[in-house]
Amino acid sequence: MKYKALGNTGLLVSQLCLGTMTFSDGTGVYEHIGNVDQAGADELVKASIDAGINFFDTADVYSAGASERTLGQSFHNLGIPRNEVVLATKVYSRMGQGRNDVGASRGHIMDAVEASLRRLQTDHIDLYQIHATDILTPVEETLRALDDLVRQGKVRYLGVSNWQAWRIATALGISTRLNLERFNTLQAYYSIAGRDLERELKPLLEAEKMGLLVWSPLAGGLLSGKFDRENQSPEGSRRSSFDFPIVDKERAWNVIDVLKPIAEAHGCSPARIALAWLLSKPVVTSVIVGAKRLSQLEDNIAAVDVLLTDDEIAKLDAASELPPEYPGWMVATQGADRMGPVDLWAGKTTRTS
Repeated sequence: MKYKALGNTGLLVSQLCLGTMTFSDGTGVYEHIGNVDQAGADELVKASIDAGINFFDTADVYSAGASERTLGQSFHNLGIPRNEVVLATKVYSRMGQGRNDVGASRGHIMDAVEASLRRLQTDHIDLYQIHATDILTPVEETLRALDDLVRQGKVRYLGVSNWQAWRIATALGISTRLNLERFNTLQAYYSIAGRDLERELKPLLEAEKMGLLVWSPLAGGLLSGKFDRENQSPEGSRRSSFDFPIVDKERAWNVIDVLKPIAEAHGCSPARIALAWLLSKPVVTSVIVGAKRLSQLEDNIAAVDVLLTDDEIAKLDAASELPPEYPGWMVATQGADRMGPVDLWAGKTTRTS
């Protein structure tokens, strides 16, 4: 296992992170995702620790707190010292029927962190993440509440998930101006079948030295090896009944057409190649992998040992390339002669006689 700094901090995390959304009672929307019980969770956590994974991600909303409770109990059952793991959870989603049981307000954050600490059986959270955009709460209120939690020792680092680039930039500016703790990480959807993050978020992360934690690296199972152009809804697959996250399917089939022969050449699953592609990207800090079975987790962990050639990466990049979008294509065109004169419009004009 390899390790990287968590954003612009000195905290080291494994390049694979065990996601625990599958730790649940399997009710509601989570019946489509997993129903790993305590014994199964203990097995997955132990296998992760044995493989060198020190990073674990959950959220209060996963099965209404069941994921946090199960993960906390696993650490207790396995006798894992608290200082040997980096524990991440999230706040925002509705946790009750009250008007204030949701959001990123000071009130909800302060209530939610105490509940998460109890469920996780710990006195601190290493990475506390705002799970979504709160359209009502001022960003400054959220940041002041999070800063207080860091100063109180209940939270050590801050992250955000599923925010737009402009909103993250605004928050970072407020943190600098008011001398508040800043967001160190973004948790976002990114996969070889969904590279939208590269347009605006990737440049922001690089410029601000923020870490990227990838959720759904296999596009909800679409890149698992079960799906292809001829078999678009395999029986028993989660994605067949829960079509999420949103993916351009035609581009995904093109990607899978390239993934499969590369996987065959390496003697492994297409899923392992899809994860290895992500791990090859410098912007990625850690890839969150979830599993319902030990065999799934073991296959995902093996991705750290896959070394893709430059030619294989080029083929995968080409198959998954995003279509040009403004202002990106205009920036590229106008900036092409910055290091020396070139014909900016070569190939972009036609001549008639």
